[in-house]
Amino acid sequence: MKLLLYSFSLLFMVSCSSHKTLNTVDYLDLNQYQGKWYELARLPNRFEKNLDCVTAEYALLPSGKIQVVNKGFDISSGLPQRIEGVASPVSEWQVSKLKVQFVWPFKGDYYVIDLDPEYQYALVGAPNREYLWILSKSKYLEEEIYQSLIAKAKHEGFDVSKLEKVNQDCNSRTIAFK
Repeated sequence: MKLLLYSFSLLFMVSCSSHKTLNTVDYLDLNQYQGKWYELARLPNRFEKNLDCVTAEYALLPSGKIQVVNKGFDISSGLPQRIEGVASPVSEWQVSKLKVQFVWPFKGDYYVIDLDPEYQYALVGAPNREYLWILSKSKYLEEEIYQSLIAKAKHEGFDVSKLEKVNQDCNSRTIAFK
């Protein structure tokens, strides 16, 4: 399991570097952003293959960095998956652009492209357009909002035809994370 998590972290970090411009939200309050987010949709990627019930939890650290804990359930092995990392804003003026590190020394881009004013849903991606996530503070999102996020992603150059919904109906499973 550790090898799997290490491998996906390495692949994510190496492939996220890019110089393409990606528009992000003007303002991101990290205090409001922290908490548990449910992954409702994503572009397929190797490190989340066969994962459902995926969540990301963000917590501000005293250093000003953000602790990241990603969890999911591997439907092919029947095992829970978990990985921890740290995120940092690119600069104090670009808080909506973060660098996330799961495995030293590799860092990946985490750009908040769209965000609900009440911090209930977000669209997050990487400037290389290979990674995209629709996140929500609840397991479900109104279809109109979901479609508006897809339209925003398409406008920003993401191939939304490849988006896959993530199963969040996890009540029937007991997932024990270490």
